[in-house]
Amino acid sequence: MLLVTPATAKHHHRHKGHLPPTSQSAAPAPETPAATPVPGSRPQDLENSAEKSGQGKPRLHSNDDFLNQDKSHPKWDARPPRSKGAQSESQTESEPQTPDVVPTPPQKPTELEPEPPETAPQPPEKPEAPGEEKMLPDPRSAEMPADKIPVEETACRERLKALGVEFEEHKAEHDPEIGCSIPYPVVIRTLGKSIGIDSGAELNCPMAEAAARFMADVVQPTAKAELGADLKSINQASAFVCRPRNGTRKLSEHAFGNALDIASFTLSDGRKIEVAPAPPDKDAKFLNAVRKAACGPFKTVLGPGADPDHALHFHFDLEPRRHGGTFCQ
Repeated sequence: MLLVTPATAKHHHRHKGHLPPTSQSAAPAPETPAATPVPGSRPQDLENSAEKSGQGKPRLHSNDDFLNQDKSHPKWDARPPRSKGAQSESQTESEPQTPDVVPTPPQKPTELEPEPPETAPQPPEKPEAPGEEKMLPDPRSAEMPADKIPVEETACRERLKALGVEFEEHKAEHDPEIGCSIPYPVVIRTLGKSIGIDSGAELNCPMAEAAARFMADVVQPTAKAELGADLKSINQASAFVCRPRNGTRKLSEHAFGNALDIASFTLSDGRKIEVAPAPPDKDAKFLNAVRKAACGPFKTVLGPGADPDHALHFHFDLEPRRHGGTFCQ
């Protein structure tokens, strides 16, 4: 190493570190200090050097240098970059991150089916309509056929034959629930030698006999007198029907084969006289005469004007009444 004299040191200090020209090789080289500070380069020089070489970008050691570099970058002139934490926050605000475990919506609680009671509740009983109520007791409801036909029934059949009535025996009718009963019914095909009846009517024998006698003794001569023709047949509307009277708890006489409804009369000349509220005058005269004469042979007589149920037919029956009375309306 070269020794530096005091005079040389003073000269060096006076010229602020300028080294002597290389041509003065004879002069002793100044002593290199152990740590000579290197003046820092300007930011622009660093940027130009980095652009040219693409390498050797200086590492910044302070926040001020970093800020200076930020300001000089062309992409950051309009909007300075955010820190990594800020970018993360911005990304979090704009696009929510998917959590590690995606929460599932709460399941709808399972509806427990009610357990059926040990004894199923019974629906309330429907109140019975007037016509569906239990019928009032009638002694005839208990009548049942005997092993041998009674004498009076045999005698009645003999009288039917004498009147020229064609009939057939029929099995007993009995309905214990409702109360209908005919122990010895007959089905009549005619009401005399020359008077027919459509759709064989099932009646008890006394009612069949009363109807046959009335047709022969009353209706036939009345038709000849009022209308000038013989009675050929009748159109029956109802005979045996197991039912109560309309709107009551009392059994109808039809339930015992003890009633006959007549809707019309047919004459030998083909005319048909219908039971109606306002028939023609000649028909009305005939019908009124028949209706009036029926009150006596029959215990109940109903027809047009009596009630709406009998507006289109005559109702004749043998209902037993006190002291043998009648009800004609």
